[in-house]
Amino acid sequence: MSDKLIRRSFLARLSAGLSTVFMAPLAAKSESVSHAFTSNNPEVKPIKSIKPLGFQWETADPFLFCVHHEDAFPKGNEVMGPDQQYFQGRHLGDDFIIKDGFRMYHGKKVPGFPGHPHRGFETITVVRKGFVDHADSMGAAGRYGDGDVQWMTAGKGVQHSEMFPLLKKDSANPMELFQIWLNLPKRNKMVEPHFKMLWQEAIPIYSHSDRKQLNTRIEVIAGTVGDKKALAPPPNSWAADPKNEVAVWNIKMQAGATWTMPKASAGINRTLYVYEGSSITLAGELVKGYSAAEVQAEMDLLIQAGAEEVSILVLQGRPIGETVIQYGPFVMNTKEEINQAFEDYHRTLFGGWPWPSSDQVHQRSLGRFARHADGKEE
Repeated sequence: MSDKLIRRSFLARLSAGLSTVFMAPLAAKSESVSHAFTSNNPEVKPIKSIKPLGFQWETADPFLFCVHHEDAFPKGNEVMGPDQQYFQGRHLGDDFIIKDGFRMYHGKKVPGFPGHPHRGFETITVVRKGFVDHADSMGAAGRYGDGDVQWMTAGKGVQHSEMFPLLKKDSANPMELFQIWLNLPKRNKMVEPHFKMLWQEAIPIYSHSDRKQLNTRIEVIAGTVGDKKALAPPPNSWAADPKNEVAVWNIKMQAGATWTMPKASAGINRTLYVYEGSSITLAGELVKGYSAAEVQAEMDLLIQAGAEEVSILVLQGRPIGETVIQYGPFVMNTKEEINQAFEDYHRTLFGGWPWPSSDQVHQRSLGRFARHADGKEE
């Protein structure tokens, strides 16, 4: 089979798999809401809905979806994958069912996502534990993790791979990350691809201590909290215009801690995802762990952690308000544009693949780094 046919086959499998994941049924909307908030209109309720979380998290415009990857990877072998004994009973190449504590995803030797295309949106990859090896059709590469964030604008089209190398040979390699898809408006869907690294050491941290001296810590990945403003996003991002009030905040609260989330403007979408801990109380309403609360953004909201330390991901932004047509790795505004994306990919491979393998991993000895298409190195 030719390289082009192999890539077409892989794209078809990827598209089918992603379409299945992205179309997960939505959970029922909670009927329990609270009036414990400050508002000039008592009819306005602070919590729009409360929903349990699955593998894929439902998001609101301008976000497309969020996935929470959490895998207890074992020791790494010579090629930075799990030993052969772990491959029994797996559907290698399309392994999304946790077995022995982890998934291989589309990887066959090393877990992760071998080279695949995107067009029309952005990926924000927030790595809390473990490492990701990046390679793309522009010739760029990198290794990032343990608190780092990669923000990639796919724009008119790029191929990239995201592999999860098991760097430690003598101990386990736990992995936890969020991948967030942020839409691009029609005017920016065909911009040049671009990626930016937000290194953990440079991400602003907002700290709050309540009256009981209990602490809240917020990683400001996008947006502003108090006097902490996030690093600049890629230039063509919906987040690049402050009027869109895009925010990505990773909040950690001590057990029992309280913090009031400041209001945003009217018309902004805001969702809180409680992904660690037993519960929070939000505007007087109990929200259990591993649940999402979509809230009114135009009011201050009091958050109190429950009996355990909690972690909350916040996604916020002004809706783009355009038609979204998604098929697998392409997100456009019309079916014709989706068809064109497939034709363009089959014709150009979005620049080809300048790496020896689709599941490119970098040398084990390398630390965290980024090498951009223009030759710039970090």
